[in-house]
Amino acid sequence: MSFLFTASFSVKPKSKATVIHVNNELKIFQSLEKDLADKIYGYMSRVSFEAKNGNFLSFFPDDINLLIGGVGKGLVNLAEAEKWGNELYKSMSKAPFHTITFSPEKLEDEILEGILLGATLASYEFNKYFTKKKTISPEVHLEITGIEKKRFDEIWKSVKAMANGVHLARDLSSEPANILYPATFAERCERLKDMGLTVSVLTEDEMEDLGMGALLGVGQGSIRESAVVTMEWNGGGEEAPLALVGKGVCFDTGGISIKSARGMEDMKWDMGGAAAVTGAMCAIAGRKLKKNVVGIIGLVENMPDGNAQRPGDVVTSMSGQTIEVINTDAEGRLVLADVLTYVQKEYNPEAIIDLATLTGAIIVSLGKEYAGLFSNSNKLSEQIIQAGQKVSEKSWRMPMEEAYNKQLVSHIADIKNIGGAFGGSITAACFLNRFIKNNTPWAHLDIAGKAWSDNPVTSVPKGATGYGVRLLNQVIDDWQPINDGE
Repeated sequence: MSFLFTASFSVKPKSKATVIHVNNELKIFQSLEKDLADKIYGYMSRVSFEAKNGNFLSFFPDDINLLIGGVGKGLVNLAEAEKWGNELYKSMSKAPFHTITFSPEKLEDEILEGILLGATLASYEFNKYFTKKKTISPEVHLEITGIEKKRFDEIWKSVKAMANGVHLARDLSSEPANILYPATFAERCERLKDMGLTVSVLTEDEMEDLGMGALLGVGQGSIRESAVVTMEWNGGGEEAPLALVGKGVCFDTGGISIKSARGMEDMKWDMGGAAAVTGAMCAIAGRKLKKNVVGIIGLVENMPDGNAQRPGDVVTSMSGQTIEVINTDAEGRLVLADVLTYVQKEYNPEAIIDLATLTGAIIVSLGKEYAGLFSNSNKLSEQIIQAGQKVSEKSWRMPMEEAYNKQLVSHIADIKNIGGAFGGSITAACFLNRFIKNNTPWAHLDIAGKAWSDNPVTSVPKGATGYGVRLLNQVIDDWQPINDGE
C-alpha cells in the first residue's frame, strides 16, 4: 500500500509553505496579517482568480510560499471536500509545496476528513514492477495547525484506515495473475489477522466434502487450487453478522468457452469483488466498527486445460441444486452460488451484499457511471443507494422479474447458468437469487464497469478503483435493521 500523502498535527509548523482557502467572494477562511491579506487580494484580482472548488493558485509574497485554494460556495459535503483534497494533492506534488501548513479550524470534522481522504486516495500509485521509475510522484506532507491534537488524531486514524482498505483493494486488483492466484490471495488475507480479523481458508478437499461442486467445477481446469476465505470481524456482541461476499476469479480465460485474445489481459481484475470485500474488511478492522461483519470470497482460476469444465456439463451446487453449464465463461455466478449457500448455512447473516465483476452486459446498460444493483429487499437497496451517493460510489437498481427467471429453465437440470441473448446482467442476478433462502435480505452489485478506470477521476487514479470498499463501510456506518418479511 503506497502512501505518498501524509499529514500530522503541528503546534509550530516547520514549513515555509502555507495553503489557505477562499470562497467565491474571495473571503479568506484564516486569520492573516492585514498586509499579507491585502497582497493576496490584490494578486487574486490581478490574475482574475476564480475561486471555484478545486482551483488552486500559487503566490510568493516576500519569503512566503502561498497556495490559494478555491472552495466555491463552501465545502458543504464529503464529495466536495474530497475534490478539494484531490486537487490539493496535485498542487502539493509541485515544488515548493511538498510540505505545507494548513489551518482548518473553521471546517467541520467531516469536511476535514474528506479533504485528507481525497488527498490520500489521489496519491495512490502501483509501480512495484518498474525497474526504472522515471516519473515517481514525490512524497508530500500536510502540517495541520489550529485545531486540537485529539481531534486531528481521531480524524487521521479514520482516514488512514479507510485509505488502507481502498489501497489494499487496488493493490490486489492491479497484481498480475502469475503473482496473485487463489493461494497467494488467501495468504494476503491471512495477514489481516494482525488487525484483529479471524481468517480461515477452505481447501479443495474441504470444499468437496461440503458439496461445492459449482465452485470447484470452475477451477478444475487450472493447476492452481481453488480456495474460499472467510474474514470475521466481531465488534457487535451477539447480533447476526452482515455478510459481504466477493467473486474472486483471479484470472478468467473464459475456460472452454474461451474469450478473444484482445483485452484478455484485463481479466486479471475479474477478482474485483473479492478485492473490494477484502479491502472493506481491512477498513472495518482498522476503524474498529461496532458491528459483526463476515467477509467471504471464492477464489478460482478459470482455465481451459484437458480437465476443464465443458459446455453441457452438469454440476451439483452446495445447495443441492443441479446446474447445466451452458457457457463456461459464465463462471462467476457458479462461484458465488456455493459461497452464498455456505455463508447462509454457517453464519445465518442479517443481510448479504455480494460484489462481482459479473457481466459485460451491465456496462452496456449503465456504462461506467453506476454499478448494477439487484435485490430482494427495497430497504436494503435504499441503504446501498444512499450510502453510495455519500461516497461517490453509485449504483442503480435493476429489475428482477419472473420473465427473466424463465430464461434459466434447463431441460436436463434444475437451472442453467445463462439465459437468452438479452438482459444478461439481469438473468445472472436471477441465477444468484436462486441460492438465497429464507427471505434473507440480499443485494447483488455487478461492478464490472466500476472495478477498473480507464481515466482518472476525483480520488481515483487510472487503473484499479477499489470500488466497494467505501460503499460497504458507509452502509455499515448508516445501518438500519431490516425487518423480515418485507
